[in-house]
Amino acid sequence: MGSSPCRQSDDNPILADVYSPSDFPPFAVTVDLVVLTVRADALCALLVRRGEAPFRGRWALPGGFVRVDESVDDAAARELREETGVGGLHLEQLGTYGEPRRDPRMRVVSVAYLALAPDLPVPVAGTDAAEAAWVPVDRVGALAFDHGRILGDGVERARAKLEYTPLGAEFCGAEFTVAELRRVYEIVWGVELDPRNFHRKVTGVEGMLEATGESTTRDGGRPAALFRRGPASVLHPPLVRG
Repeated sequence: MGSSPCRQSDDNPILADVYSPSDFPPFAVTVDLVVLTVRADALCALLVRRGEAPFRGRWALPGGFVRVDESVDDAAARELREETGVGGLHLEQLGTYGEPRRDPRMRVVSVAYLALAPDLPVPVAGTDAAEAAWVPVDRVGALAFDHGRILGDGVERARAKLEYTPLGAEFCGAEFTVAELRRVYEIVWGVELDPRNFHRKVTGVEGMLEATGESTTRDGGRPAALFRRGPASVLHPPLVRG
């Protein structure tokens, strides 16, 4: 059997075993942020151009090191605010990334977060970011570290959320047509949807939409019914891409 990393404590009988920090290799924890929105008819990701080594001058996801006195959730909100000037978003954990050589500086494990929201402002670079911008996800080139993989995972999570939640309606106005909602799904999913099938699906999901009783001609052609988001938080049955 291998030796145990534990140390017996004779001073405090309550502590049966005490771990010595020197028994374990040091590593750092970072946060990386996948922030997505719809701008100019495209699904866009928030990126920063790195102002420091490593990968100086390369585009990357916003993020940074977790401080010893803060939680990873607090670190994610702080880094987003400091590097881009964007704040107040709901961030959900996307995944943990810990390949041994993902960061050339040292052993680093990153906790990635996802935010998907409408009407996000133009970002303002700060701290160690030289530039911040919204970039269409289909035009993102090679990113620093393993951020290309993280971004891909975030985009896929966002697409899945539109399948089982009414999140797509948040990208429309307070009142919207089914055609306007369909365009949001087409942008995020990256597919062209059949108008009649989409209309049948979204109006058939209980609690997804509420009819306002009003109509509009802003889509062109015949008057189209206006809807608002319904009370459902989970779609049943879920919508299917394609």
